[in-house]
Amino acid sequence: MKNVHKPSTSMKNWALDELPEEKAQKHGLHILSNAELLSLLIRSGGKERPAILLAKELMDYCKNNLNQLARLSHRDILQIKGIGMKKALMIASAMELGRRRTAGASLEKVRITSSRDVANFLQSQMSDLEYEVFAVIFLNRANKIIHFEIISRGGITGTVADPRIILKMALLHGATSLILSHNHPSGNLQPSKADDTITHNIRDAAALVDIKLLDHLIVSENGYYSYLDEGVL
Repeated sequence: MKNVHKPSTSMKNWALDELPEEKAQKHGLHILSNAELLSLLIRSGGKERPAILLAKELMDYCKNNLNQLARLSHRDILQIKGIGMKKALMIASAMELGRRRTAGASLEKVRITSSRDVANFLQSQMSDLEYEVFAVIFLNRANKIIHFEIISRGGITGTVADPRIILKMALLHGATSLILSHNHPSGNLQPSKADDTITHNIRDAAALVDIKLLDHLIVSENGYYSYLDEGVL
């Protein structure tokens, strides 16, 4: 019986112009697949598992969905055999930089005219998060966003949503109005009693220093809930 020789998966045996790095240098990054781009971050693997195969396995793990990849923590990425802590942190960092770039671009353009404007902005900030965060949008007199701050991670309590802390930030940034926000990774958009209490406490405290609470939005992949639109602010 003849031995069947399988093509080698070692990158040393690839044609030079097939290597992602060579392709990028010759044609530009835009022609590379998602897995090839990831392989440039991973750079090297073991003898049996070169970088491109690790990258393909990671993309398969995410069902070739970059949004799903962005949701992974570095600990999740460590599940791929052959990717160690340093490489996992590098990939997670690249995803975080992408988020911050999107956030920065959004922040420069956003003028709030409706709850939909707020929801679009918030979903660009929170869409990848699998845990709950409470955040505040600070606006100027022209209703333009001048600052966005995540106040807490992991759920809302009266302690982390202290009106004094939020109003101190508002005064520091010269804000004249606020919009509260938090996400529900579960997809449920209905506010809780705790949400209502925090909303009204911050609204009343802000009014004392002539700062207006414009809205409180709950966002999820299923849409958003606006206190203002529902007439309960």
